Amino acid sequence: MENWAELDRRYLMPTYSSLKLPIAIEKGEGNYLYDTEGKAYLDLFTGLAVNVVGHSHPKIVRALKEQGERFLHISNVYLNPPAIRLAKRLSDLTIGGKVFFTNSGAEASEAAVKFIHKYQQKKAPDREGIVVLKKGFHGRTLGALKLTRQPGVYQDFPLPPYKIIEIEPGNFEELEEAIKQKPLAVLMEPVLGSAGIYPLPEDYLQKAEELCKTNHVLLCMDEIQTGIGRTGTLFAYEQAGIEPDLILFAKGVGGGLPLGGIISKPDLSDLFAPGDHGTTFAPSPLSSALGNTVLDILLEDGLLDRSRQVSSCLWGQLTDLKASCNHLIEDIRGKGFMTGIVLKGNPENAKTLRTNLLNDGILIDVTQKTIIRLLPPLTLTNTDVDRFIETFKKHLLSLDKG
Repeated sequence: MENWAELDRRYLMPTYSSLKLPIAIEKGEGNYLYDTEGKAYLDLFTGLAVNVVGHSHPKIVRALKEQGERFLHISNVYLNPPAIRLAKRLSDLTIGGKVFFTNSGAEASEAAVKFIHKYQQKKAPDREGIVVLKKGFHGRTLGALKLTRQPGVYQDFPLPPYKIIEIEPGNFEELEEAIKQKPLAVLMEPVLGSAGIYPLPEDYLQKAEELCKTNHVLLCMDEIQTGIGRTGTLFAYEQAGIEPDLILFAKGVGGGLPLGGIISKPDLSDLFAPGDHGTTFAPSPLSSALGNTVLDILLEDGLLDRSRQVSSCLWGQLTDLKASCNHLIEDIRGKGFMTGIVLKGNPENAKTLRTNLLNDGILIDVTQKTIIRLLPPLTLTNTDVDRFIETFKKHLLSLDKG
């Protein structure tokens, strides 16, 4: 039998070593992952918000096979029907402009930086800088890293020289002061994910939209983690009734394969001219085919509607749990199937709970060291919710004894 942990240490650079759990995955099916020993795990993390329709969904597997039998890669020299179809659907479902596809969320952030720079060149030469939120996360490549406001992430890496204006999330007065500096754009996650699941108030988003519109500043929504149904609507910004100028997306859109991108409003859609940006692999015909299937499952098969019902059940039970365990739980926040459980007491409690839940066959995430992060599949069932709550409560109460 292979010693996967030892082989991992020997052959892979240790950039993820502190995150890895002691299980090697053999397969996934539905809402469960199975390790090489055959043990099943309820997956409430879904590859960091990627597997929105669960694992090995029959329609995803069929689309994978059908597109795989046609072609896997053709480059951007030829017309790519799966990608064109997906771009049209994303445009029609959002802000009506054009799409630039990337391979990942970080690449979407990189594309956004270049797009904003083109806005400066062509429409706003007297403006400079991008407003971002403290603790925001937009990727780890060097351009995206400048946007990410977590010192533990950017550390001592060299950062590009473009101007950043950092403000407190949800503080409209700080945003007003930042706008006075005549920036090009405001970039924000509607729910800050890596920071610890902080939803921005809807009235804040509405005021930000009006302020940006009045001052000719681009409002850019990073929906890389919040998009593709994660918060109860296809994109989280919809719940505030706003219309951003630019949307960043990734994670769930590729059905488990790498895919991301940006969507712009129609009046900005020609800022990128031929040669301004490019990538060899995006849009992948295979990822695009799966993306179309994800939209089919969410919208035509009604999964998005059903997920709202189950997320309501989850939130109801979490609220009851907090009420009965308020000496152990400080806060529960988020939207839809994007949930942060903030614990009280020993800072190690979150990691202890993750380990104990793992041993009981449930996979969760910990962010910012003390916050339980749940990013379950939209295919989660009420039975799955019951199992999680019962098991979580058991281990939560055991912290009192510890």
